[in-house]
Amino acid sequence: MFSTGQLIFALLFVIAFVLIIVFAYKKDTKLHQKNYKGAKWVLVSFVIFIIFLFLVKGLLKN
Repeated sequence: MFSTGQLIFALLFVIAFVLIIVFAYKKDTKLHQKNYKGAKWVLVSFVIFIIFLFLVKGLLKN
């Protein structure tokens, strides 16, 4: 399906990509904490809303 060279390239690409993302995130951590203070509550609200939709769907299906 994939040649050995393609698999090696994919593996190296994924490793490099993850390292760059981790480095960039660590560099901007203080800025993120300052600018996105209430972002976790938006995520919690979204998850609760999705769970609510599944519960309503389950109750109306019966």
